[in-house]
Amino acid sequence: MLQFLLGAATIVAPAQIGIPAGVTVAVLRAALGAAKRRRQRKANQLKCASTSKLEAKYEALLAEDVVEPVTLSWTNLHCGLPLKDGTTKSILRGVSGIARPGRLVGLMGPSGSGKTSLLTTLAGCVPSASKMELTGSLTVNGLPAAETGHRKAFVQQEDLFYSMLSVRETLSLAADLRLPQQLSVEVRNRYVEQLIGALGLTKAADTRVGDEKTRGLSGGEKKRLSIGCELVGSPSLIFCDEPTTGLDSFQAEKVMATLSSLARSGHTVVASVHQPRSSIFAMFDDLVLLSEGQPVYSGPAAEVLDHFARLGHVCPEHFNPAEFLADLISIDYTNKDVEAESRARLERLVAAWREVESCSTTGYDDRQPSSGLTVGTNDSEGAEVAVVMRRAALMPRSGPVRQLRLLLTRSWRQVVRDKATNVARAMSNLSSALVFGAIFFRMKRGQSSVQDRMGLLQVVAVSTAMSSLVKTLTIFPRERTIVARERARQAYGILPYLSAKLAAELPVGALFPALFGALVYPTCGLHPSLARFAKFLGILTLESFASQALGLAVSSVAPTTEAAVAIGPAVMLVWIVFGGYYVNAENVPSIFKWLPRASLIKQSFEALCINEFPGLVFEPDANGNGMRDGNQVLRWLSFDKSTITVRCGSQTRILLFYYWATFCVLRASQPRYLQVRPAPLQQTQQPQPQPQPQPPVATSQSANAEGAAVEEKTAGVLEAAAA
Repeated sequence: MLQFLLGAATIVAPAQIGIPAGVTVAVLRAALGAAKRRRQRKANQLKCASTSKLEAKYEALLAEDVVEPVTLSWTNLHCGLPLKDGTTKSILRGVSGIARPGRLVGLMGPSGSGKTSLLTTLAGCVPSASKMELTGSLTVNGLPAAETGHRKAFVQQEDLFYSMLSVRETLSLAADLRLPQQLSVEVRNRYVEQLIGALGLTKAADTRVGDEKTRGLSGGEKKRLSIGCELVGSPSLIFCDEPTTGLDSFQAEKVMATLSSLARSGHTVVASVHQPRSSIFAMFDDLVLLSEGQPVYSGPAAEVLDHFARLGHVCPEHFNPAEFLADLISIDYTNKDVEAESRARLERLVAAWREVESCSTTGYDDRQPSSGLTVGTNDSEGAEVAVVMRRAALMPRSGPVRQLRLLLTRSWRQVVRDKATNVARAMSNLSSALVFGAIFFRMKRGQSSVQDRMGLLQVVAVSTAMSSLVKTLTIFPRERTIVARERARQAYGILPYLSAKLAAELPVGALFPALFGALVYPTCGLHPSLARFAKFLGILTLESFASQALGLAVSSVAPTTEAAVAIGPAVMLVWIVFGGYYVNAENVPSIFKWLPRASLIKQSFEALCINEFPGLVFEPDANGNGMRDGNQVLRWLSFDKSTITVRCGSQTRILLFYYWATFCVLRASQPRYLQVRPAPLQQTQQPQPQPQPQPPVATSQSANAEGAAVEEKTAGVLEAAAA
């Protein structure tokens, strides 16, 4: 906040004060940043003494797709959300499990069962702003997860990319930003081609991602590209949030086959799936069933049906096991009686699994090697892989200058290739220019033309500002989500991103107000002077940039695109009211005196009037009255004491203020996540739920087999569950 206030004060201060202060602050920050970078480079050199040998080992591991083996274990996880009435809503209640390398773990359960909450907790991606309370134990290879620094990837449910980039360009940029900069270009290119082949995207490698306006990848290909972007750097843990949502059965199976292949190559893969088809269910090595935030089963997927069969719930032959399990652990809200019956069945199933967990003598040993692991043949080899991966993570990635170059290339391709948006903006400006030209065609020099000229200059200022504002409000919120995801991977900083975005968009953005002004100026018969025409275009271009900066600032604060579209025009309406045409600045109440100075419409309208009216001579009315020249008009508007240079300077300050606000908001919105805290004493010692003393209520598929299953009880746990 202090840095934002200092920067804002430097921008709004008079030039004789603001410029020296800004230069001083910039020099000091640059010096401090350079010193910090030198210390960091020295520390990295000390940690990685034999850099050349480490590079060779890391390149070899990347080429062979070798992964550091990681076993993730969670015990007695609780997740609660404090409510306004002082109570706490339980989202996860005592969930335990394990995920080993070389095995694909599936999280299943009905809607609202806590699958996504468990997945984000395991991935360490629960936002700190959510105010959730996470307790329990989460370890990686026997150590607390927060202390291990293991590589992980989180594939979100929504697939967002720069739509105008191809698959190869998207993966190449991710590799350039996230891999150590010491690696050669050939190594990076080979690694990208290897990723493309592993993801099954070879035929679509040069296809643009596309969006709702441009045809591109299919839903399944986008999901596999999302997985590929997260795979850069060979993460040990891969978390996928419902990767099959929105896909047809064929594409869903291909995505899950990709995850299964990654698990076989040594990754530890955990994926939440809502209702998979039978062929996808067969790919799971381990299964975690949740309902109402409680565990119903956690273990090998091949044994889940036997577990429930011993409890009296037998899956019918030729029936999808996933659908059978979903029906079994869901609450039926058809009526109160059915709801109570299904809830009682769920409580018995949860109690049965609690007893299995409490009677287990082995527990969740996260240090035992997995039989499915294909990476490393012995402990020393696996340890060497871990050491190389950890030391490679300390190698410096792309610096700010390289980040700027890479991000500038991406932004430029996105802007230039987006023909649909550019054509739409051009047609919008062209149609507005034709409409204004038809209404104000060849204005005369009579007294009525004074009002016409002021009205034209006002609508020109408003139209230029709104055109740039709406475009930014509809595009940037989605891009901000992509940036937040990439910043969570520590791919780049805010300053290189924002600088690259502005450098790429400003040249293209200048074409549209220039097109608009080039048509309006001669058609409407404004002041016939080439110098004034050039100033007219410059004023509109500067206003367009300021409006775009306002859109960036609003979009960086607004939580969604809809909110940004609602807030942006409301802010612009205030600037229009105080734009100098509807309210004279001298008549504004003292408390609102700052609003005309902060209005980008006011600066543009005043500069346009100063550019237009001086030198014009108007004809008096029939009575010989009226304004005789343009200087009288400027005095009437209270613009006679200003100049174009002063107004453009004020507009530049407004532009810089919005850019500075956007930078500070984006930097302050760095993703922060909650850590799992040890459970309090009373929570760790709470007794396990006891099973109900009544027979289980079977589903329609298992009613005939329930009696036989109860008679075959052999274990004490299952006797208690079915008593």
